Amino acid sequence: MATNPSAFLVARRDDGFGDVYPLQDGTRYTLGRAPTNRIVLRDELCSREHAEVFPAEGGWFVRDLGSLNGTHLNGETLRREARLAPRDDVRVGRAQLVFIEDLTQLPDLPQVRPARPAEKGDGLEIKKRLGQTRYHTPAAPQSGSTPPPDVARHETRVPPSQAVGLLYRLALDMADAAAPADLGELVIDALFRATPAEVGAVLALKEGREFEPVVYRLRGPGPQTYHKVSNFLSHEVLSTKQAVLAENVALERHLKDRDSIAELKVASLICAPVMADGQVLGLVHLYRTSITAPLNPDDLEFVLAVARQLGVVWQKSRKQATLTVEVRSLKDQLRQESELVGESPALAKVEAQVGRVAGTKATVLIRGESGSGKELVARAIHQHSPRKDQPYVTLNCAALTETLLESELFGHEKGAFTGATERMAGKFEAADGGTIFLDEIGEMAAATQAKFLRVLEGHPFERVGGNVPIKADVRVVAATNRPLEEAVRAGTFRRDLFFRLQVVQIDVPPLRDRADDVPLLAEHFLRRFVRETGRKIKGFTPEAVEKLKAYRWPGNVRELRNVVERAVALGTGPVIEAADVWLSELDVGSPVAGDGGYRPESLDEVEKRHIRETLRHTDWNKSQAAAILGIERSTLDRKIKGYNLQK
Repeated sequence: MATNPSAFLVARRDDGFGDVYPLQDGTRYTLGRAPTNRIVLRDELCSREHAEVFPAEGGWFVRDLGSLNGTHLNGETLRREARLAPRDDVRVGRAQLVFIEDLTQLPDLPQVRPARPAEKGDGLEIKKRLGQTRYHTPAAPQSGSTPPPDVARHETRVPPSQAVGLLYRLALDMADAAAPADLGELVIDALFRATPAEVGAVLALKEGREFEPVVYRLRGPGPQTYHKVSNFLSHEVLSTKQAVLAENVALERHLKDRDSIAELKVASLICAPVMADGQVLGLVHLYRTSITAPLNPDDLEFVLAVARQLGVVWQKSRKQATLTVEVRSLKDQLRQESELVGESPALAKVEAQVGRVAGTKATVLIRGESGSGKELVARAIHQHSPRKDQPYVTLNCAALTETLLESELFGHEKGAFTGATERMAGKFEAADGGTIFLDEIGEMAAATQAKFLRVLEGHPFERVGGNVPIKADVRVVAATNRPLEEAVRAGTFRRDLFFRLQVVQIDVPPLRDRADDVPLLAEHFLRRFVRETGRKIKGFTPEAVEKLKAYRWPGNVRELRNVVERAVALGTGPVIEAADVWLSELDVGSPVAGDGGYRPESLDEVEKRHIRETLRHTDWNKSQAAAILGIERSTLDRKIKGYNLQK
């Protein structure tokens, strides 16, 4: 004897409800196109066995059976079995089924209430709204479909299989379009091929909920005049984010607005939102004046699919345009920050060398004191070379151990050493086609020097722990502040590598040798830090400039940059004054530094400083320091105590 059903699936229609399918405990219900299913759905979008509803754990569950187009629960694609709750909406193909436990739940179910009363405005009546389209899932090909015989040739609608082909072709064409107008032209071409619309337009949403035509077109020859979408419809689409199909119910009544739809005798129209990330970017607007073969729900489906497709591409195009502007701005900023600033003859000589060597493939060795701007010279070589649009990679050889340096240069395979948890491409691979700048090249270990030399000579290399040969086209620019000749004589730097690096040598002068460039550099750094901090600082006082010019700059350009940054950060007035310029007490003019410059000071001051620097050099090994100074250890102890020197 049959028991009372414990739940129901009720077919949902636009005008109410359809078939009711009782669900008995202990029974599994398969849904699909095949007649062997307990619930047969005659829909070409359904698979033969599409989904099943079954009882378990005191409730009912739904599961997709590997269907082609998927099963949707409350608008979301079903990834795994899910428990059903009263008033849940199950979509299988085009069929929409409502799950309830009692038939009395139907009148209170918001999702399955009868269609809203017809909405009217501007002489238009909305006949259908649509938030989703069947074209979001692939449809089975339909053959033998033909348009109604009373439709004129230019009004022919395409069958669903051809509509899918049009969408696919449109997606391919959109990938090559750059400007919104180009995208709009492609969209209208596709809509005119698929629908009998006489006028088509793509509109962009501007501020204040106003729309501006991006592109519009009339089918066939004649004056190309477009009449905007009515405020009623545009506001409806904006508020609901749904596409609407509307018909004119006021053809006999003229509205006050001479550009109104009623005045134009438009019989039917479609307005669909162009959306991305949940935001409306614009509208697709079609209309038709003929009362024969008006725009219909099938046209609405296709227009919505095109609008969704346009939204994705339009948003990506906008992001790409924004990124292009940002990249151009960053490149301009990088170019400004990479400029060799100054007008001194010493810098002019460097710039001339850069101009001559940039266009070649020659390896360049840049030499100069720390902070003198060797990396700026290297970047200038890259920026003026044919490789300027390719990667520019930098690496400080002194900052890494021997193992890590080799790994950074040439990459490593997973498990090559402790901590190598995944494969990593090296700097040479990253710089393929471009330039690699190796700072402090004199600190490179001997074993790494051998492998580096082979790469310089054009041989392939292997990642650490790997055996696959890799070849990279890289221009090498190296820099050092050490006398490499002494390292070669001491055996810590390979002679053949030294000569291979020194194809072209550029010597960067210290800042004290181009004092005339100090004011220009200071102004350059001031503009940068004012831009970064937003401070309202106009420049330097004459006293501040003189103070900067009189200083010896032991830290070179890097020290000047830091001095200006400090002055901008701590300054309180509209200009940088001499008191805002804080300079280090370190002076390269002392005998300890070997510069030979003169500074007025007593013998005690000279001795105290010399003893302090000697102790630092020996890491406070007093016996070694005494030997260097040529005095007894006991004498050194007395002087340390007398000068109050501390480690």
